[in-house]
Amino acid sequence: MLDARRLSADEGALRRELTEVRRYLSEAGGSHVLKIALVRPSAHPLFDLDYRFVQALPDGPDRFDFRGSCGHSILSAVVSAERAGMLPALTPGGRVRVNVLNNGDSVVCELEETGLNEVRFTVYFVQPVGIPLPELLLTAEPCTELVSDGVSRTVSLVSTGNPYTFVDARELGIRDHTELFAAGDELFARMARLRVAAAGRLGWSPDGAFPKIAAILPEASGRIAARAVSVPGWHPTIALTGAVCLGAATRIPGTVAWRIAEEAGHVDGPLGITTPGGRTVVTVATHEIGGQPSLTWVGVGRKHVTHQGSFVLEPLAHLQFEEIAQCLALSAASV
Repeated sequence: MLDARRLSADEGALRRELTEVRRYLSEAGGSHVLKIALVRPSAHPLFDLDYRFVQALPDGPDRFDFRGSCGHSILSAVVSAERAGMLPALTPGGRVRVNVLNNGDSVVCELEETGLNEVRFTVYFVQPVGIPLPELLLTAEPCTELVSDGVSRTVSLVSTGNPYTFVDARELGIRDHTELFAAGDELFARMARLRVAAAGRLGWSPDGAFPKIAAILPEASGRIAARAVSVPGWHPTIALTGAVCLGAATRIPGTVAWRIAEEAGHVDGPLGITTPGGRTVVTVATHEIGGQPSLTWVGVGRKHVTHQGSFVLEPLAHLQFEEIAQCLALSAASV
């Protein structure tokens, strides 16, 4: 987490500053840190924090994607911002309202438990005026045909929280969740190529991080099994924004996620998602607005953050970072 008040507003200058940050992190043994949160107290009366996500790409210290967001990073940023004095003390039952500058999301982080360095949240992605479900479809259609590896495959391109490509894992030759979770480099490469095809369909850079991609399958008792690609490898579970997007996608008739939820027997209520690293539950709220179902909020509970400390970026003295706690805080968020 970086204090955005100490960085440039101009994107060109910001890229240069973040490149220097990455070079320093790499020299300090932190080259694996590829997610950067830029945070500042919000001037907007409805929010506590302004947040901007930057995905650092592994193919060079000056390579970044500013398009999307990161739910776990939002929660990490909330904890770090409290340590940096941007927020009052976090207490159970309290709420922190985050304005996501990348995509306009409104995120409410509700405190379940707090400890010395451990915090547990329920997080809500809120649509204050509601958004018609069809407007979440990036191609204005529930399913889109993409050609990858010389084969046409059916996917759904959906965006809330982050833009995602959802594909039935059986289209990739995977029969069940055990096989899905055990698959290695070959499936990863096929999904990565399919993701590139999705980016091309949307007119986005094939070298960026978005749209994300997840392969899904029906499970017993109304659950969905999911395996997602992150940067630069398999996601150990599923991104918080991925769970949010998948939950919303199951409410849009005709999408791959909707069909799989029906096959799994999911009718209504919270949606269970099984991943290689555990399980999570997503609650989706929709209401009729203007005669059509609209998304109002998506919630995910029991999200943990561990604060790992702060340190000074010595080579960036010209950026005039002031207090150690306002310089750089590293936090880890998990399911």
